[in-house]
Amino acid sequence: MINLLERKIAFRYLFTKKKDGFINIITTFSFLGISLGVAVLIVVMSVMNGFRTELINKINGFNSHLKIFAENTGPINLKKLNNSSIKKISNKFFLSNSGEAVIIHNSYTKGIVLRGYLKDDFKKLNVISNDKFFGSKSISYNHISIGKELSFILNADIGDKISIISPSSVMSIAGNLPKQKSFIIESIFESEINEFNQNIAFLNLNDLEDFFDFEKKNRYLEVFLKDPKDIEEKKKKFQKVFKDRLINSWADLNQSLFSALKVERNVMFIILSLIILIAAFNIISGLTILVKNKTRDIAILKSIGVQNTSITKIFFLVGFLIGTFSTILGIIIGVIFSINIESIRVLISNLFNISLFPEEIYFLSKMPSEIEPFSIFIISLFSIIITCLVSIYPAIKASKLDTIKSLKYE
Repeated sequence: MINLLERKIAFRYLFTKKKDGFINIITTFSFLGISLGVAVLIVVMSVMNGFRTELINKINGFNSHLKIFAENTGPINLKKLNNSSIKKISNKFFLSNSGEAVIIHNSYTKGIVLRGYLKDDFKKLNVISNDKFFGSKSISYNHISIGKELSFILNADIGDKISIISPSSVMSIAGNLPKQKSFIIESIFESEINEFNQNIAFLNLNDLEDFFDFEKKNRYLEVFLKDPKDIEEKKKKFQKVFKDRLINSWADLNQSLFSALKVERNVMFIILSLIILIAAFNIISGLTILVKNKTRDIAILKSIGVQNTSITKIFFLVGFLIGTFSTILGIIIGVIFSINIESIRVLISNLFNISLFPEEIYFLSKMPSEIEPFSIFIISLFSIIITCLVSIYPAIKASKLDTIKSLKYE
């Protein structure tokens, strides 16, 4: 434990006199360096957390959370959805199917993915329910719903007719030819992710199965959870009910993307932690010089009976206080900056006429930020541990000063 005398001396040394101005400069740089390092880490982690959350919400807003496949084991038994454990976590299920095709309009050709839904299920999709959806919320026979970006690419609008070529073929006099069919654009959706808007279109499920020669028994089931978090645990609950089925979650289908985001987040943490580490090394310099300047004081303290352990505690406490106070200031700056990150981005963009967060690259209209208390705790703990470690050497060195030699040369 640190007693009252040790605390008083530590605080006295922390706020050094004018003659120790150089020590003050080093201490100030250490303090500011650690504060800025902590603040930058919190801001970067908050932005990356926000980006990940926004991306997950947009992906889950367009795609189902779980997919239960029929494969060749027969149609999915929908009665199993009445299971009590399933009802607790989900109440939204759609039969669906998909296939790849080529879309043609005004001599423009593009490969797309076609998804099929029953008429009543289509209008319940999240992407159909938002205010950026245009056209009929039904999906009729021989009609199609395309994305906003795809409509720009094709120069097509609601009511226009487009042609789609299927990989499945039909017999003709000339031999096997790809199946081709015309569809009328019934609606245009906006998913807020360009990749989806460009490459995915919706058909009536019966139309899709007829077009691709699919069998009804091979329809898969799309599951929308009440809360898509803890997806692996919820996937296990479905797997217990549908034991003979292949089940994929949104995390499985986007594993490479979120693995890359996780790696990037960890790398950024390591790189930015070096700022704190470099700033913390200034504490060694400052405390070493402080020990040198306080040689006479240390000798006097020892001569009146202050133990070596107390001397160690005093100088260790000085380093610890610098690290703690600078970390607290860094947390305050980081949190304030994270909360107002979008306003700051807009201000800088307007002042310098530059785009700091292009929507077409990041799929987002504004810079996201999500403050995670656990991340702040880890950053704070990491900062304080580093400052404690670098304070040990000067503190031990101070306790090992020879009292007689110190007083002799003063």
